[in-house]
Amino acid sequence: MLGATLGVDEYVKRLQSELARVDQREIQTWADLVYEAWENERFVFVFGNGGSATTATHICEDLGKSSLHQHDLKDETKKRLKILSLTDNQGWILALGNDVGYDQIFLQQLMNFGSKGDLVIAISGSGNSPNVLNAVDWANRHGLKTFGLTGFDGGELRKLAHGGLHVPLDDMGMVESIHLCLFHWALNDVFARINHEGRYRE
Repeated sequence: MLGATLGVDEYVKRLQSELARVDQREIQTWADLVYEAWENERFVFVFGNGGSATTATHICEDLGKSSLHQHDLKDETKKRLKILSLTDNQGWILALGNDVGYDQIFLQQLMNFGSKGDLVIAISGSGNSPNVLNAVDWANRHGLKTFGLTGFDGGELRKLAHGGLHVPLDDMGMVESIHLCLFHWALNDVFARINHEGRYRE
């Protein structure tokens, strides 16, 4: 826990330096994959545990709503991004955890919803969460695209996913913060492309 040993000034400087270390090509790939899913009308599935679960919820809400202008949300002719957080169906998660096993909570949902060509965004700071890895393994074997958000040494998820955004840092809080911070650039980039704005203006 870096904040337990660093003062505010040192913590902010460390955060800035860690942000600068992230491979910008991975951030761009993240945005590219989401835009391609929108373009091809494929589903995007997001999931993770703990803080990563709330990041999945945040990603789903923002991409579901904020990939369009506010004034376009009531326009039934606008093409939407099909996105679902597998962390948010509490009853189903509890039933799966109780009856089948906690390592099945994302895999079983993905088996119901996922199809070839869909995109999976799997979040695990350690990269070693069994329920995340099981779902990514299934997705790989069934023609889905997989992208992992990781920290620490990336764990098995960094090896298993087709691509990913890696934060090479041994501090879960800062890893989670960086995931969400950089997501907002990906969101803005996707928004600009969908709506032909900024550098994507036609």
